[in-house]
Formats: sequence, structure tokens, C-alpha cells
Amino acid sequence: MDEIVEVGWRDFLGREFGAAEPSDERIIAEMVVDEPDKHLWRVVDAAYDRLVCAACGGKLSRGPAGCAPCDLANGFRYVAREADRPGVPPGNEHALRVNVSVARRPSGISASEVLLRRLSLPALLEGALPTRAQAQAIKAMANRGASEAELAAAIYNEWSRR
Repeated sequence: MDEIVEVGWRDFLGREFGAAEPSDERIIAEMVVDEPDKHLWRVVDAAYDRLVCAACGGKLSRGPAGCAPCDLANGFRYVAREADRPGVPPGNEHALRVNVSVARRPSGISASEVLLRRLSLPALLEGALPTRAQAQAIKAMANRGASEAELAAAIYNEWSRR
């Protein structure tokens, strides 16, 4: 799942800076997070990965819930732009972004929610987009204690139908 944001970062660097030196990436990352609304979400997420939180010492925005700098950075990541990929239904990129965000920073999120988000990623990457009813049905299954295998089967059987 980290590769999803890393590809976006590498594309951004190549397009905007050509052959940027690894030592320049931190400076570029600081510029990106200063204006997250001007960049795609994958670029912003990858920029945060290159910065260290002064409070918890982890990757900025990915620290535990309650770490003030990470909580703030995690909130700012959501002002970044989204652009649906060609060939996917409108809204797929948003769904992918939310699932990646939860899977990358599970602190403070229920275990069943993190599991659902992780299991959904492959289907979303393939271009699936559940209806509200389908998403609610999967969530209800998880709340009733469905196994990982049952949830995965439901995601792939239901969401793939168009």
C-alpha cells in the first residue's frame, strides 16, 4: 500500500524536478506539506512520509492518535487534491484515498474497520466502487463478527458486479 503513494511521489518528482537528489527530497517534501491543497493526495502522503514528527519520532502524520503534530498533519492531508484515474468510476480515487489513509494510520480506528479498509484496497485498485448499500452491508457483516475470509469473499463477489 505504501507503493501507491510512492509511485505518485516519483511521478511528481520526475515531472516537477527532473532528477532530484535524495537529499533534496526532504526540502521538496516540506514545500509540498506547506501547500497540500496544491498537490495530489498521493504526493502529500509521500511528502509526510519523508518528514519526522518532533513529538513521537515517527513519520509525520502517521504517529499514534493523540500525537498533536501527527493529528494535525493527518487532518491537513485531506485538503490535498483527488483526481480519478482513467477508467474508474467517479469517486473511486476518494474511496482509495480513505482506505489507504486508514490502513497507513490505524491508530484510534477499530480493528474491524482497519480490516475492512485493508481488504477493500485490491478491489478499489482494480477500479471497483461499492454502492452505499454494498459498503453498509459489508460494515454490518463485520459488526456481526464475520471472518476475514467471509468479508473478503463478499467484497470481491459484490463489488465486482456492475
